[in-house]
Amino acid sequence: MARLSREDRQIALGRLQAGQSQSAIARHFHVSQSTISRLWVRFQATGSVADLPRAGRPRATTAAHDRFIRLCHLRNRFLSASSSVQALPGPHRLSDQTVRNRLHEAGLRARRPHRGAVLTRRHRQNRVQWGNQHLRWTVRNHWRHVWFSDESYFLLQRHDGRRRVYRRVNERYAPNCVDEAPVHGGGGVMVWGAINTAGRSTLVHVQGRITAQRYVEEILRPHALPLLADQDAIFQQDNARPHTARLTTQFLTDHHVQVLPWPSMSPDMNPIEHLWDELDRRVRRREEAPANHRDLLQALQEEWDTIPQQDIRHLIQSMPRRCRAVVAAQGSHTPY
Repeated sequence: MARLSREDRQIALGRLQAGQSQSAIARHFHVSQSTISRLWVRFQATGSVADLPRAGRPRATTAAHDRFIRLCHLRNRFLSASSSVQALPGPHRLSDQTVRNRLHEAGLRARRPHRGAVLTRRHRQNRVQWGNQHLRWTVRNHWRHVWFSDESYFLLQRHDGRRRVYRRVNERYAPNCVDEAPVHGGGGVMVWGAINTAGRSTLVHVQGRITAQRYVEEILRPHALPLLADQDAIFQQDNARPHTARLTTQFLTDHHVQVLPWPSMSPDMNPIEHLWDELDRRVRRREEAPANHRDLLQALQEEWDTIPQQDIRHLIQSMPRRCRAVVAAQGSHTPY
């Protein structure tokens, strides 16, 4: 059961005295209602919400130690427990686990961080400006005309460090306990695709390094232009160099393609990024894993064609929420 910190107890007590219900306070602090009830009974009996004296091992940290640990980790969220022990002032004999216990009491737990693009001040300003410009766009009148496009690279074998093996002691190097992986994941394939509420492009295999000339001749001319025949169609692409090169922009201008301005470092604004994740999951779930690059490309193309159009439509329908989210975050990272 979750344990309230000293500060949370004082806040809960203030809410109780203000007349708020115990169930509402319990929901706010993510604890059981009985925890709040016992807190109120203790205050009425002793006039305090502090822990009652109890037998057992004395607490290794003082209140000052607890505040120092909590503030250190709030100021630097990537600080390790061992670093906190070394930085703690005064004589002490604290273990790393004691620091972790104090952080748990403050509601701080070590978790896998979200990985996002590096955003400078200018990036944030541009993202907020873009979000404000498209806040009033609706799916029916605007977003349904947009073709979202992107390239993505898929590894033949991906190892993200989260696989686990069940083994006995001293079986670390047993042949059936070693996760064998080729160097650099065995390579992979790069593909290009585009999505719209009404359909999708073919999944195009991009071989080698892509340049502006290749982007125009191998992707835009044969695959993108047929999708943009409608006069209301809008083409979206990120700010990769082949996309913003003079040759590319001139080609799009000559063919009267309306291009959606796009803020740099904003993959979270593009719904096709979620589709790449879904495509990767579908390939990984296949009974027979791809054995080589040809198998991987075939699997990607097969799974791309079987993704329901309704899923794509739901992703594009999230664009108004994405705009609101980036404005609310002041251009910083969003949950998308």
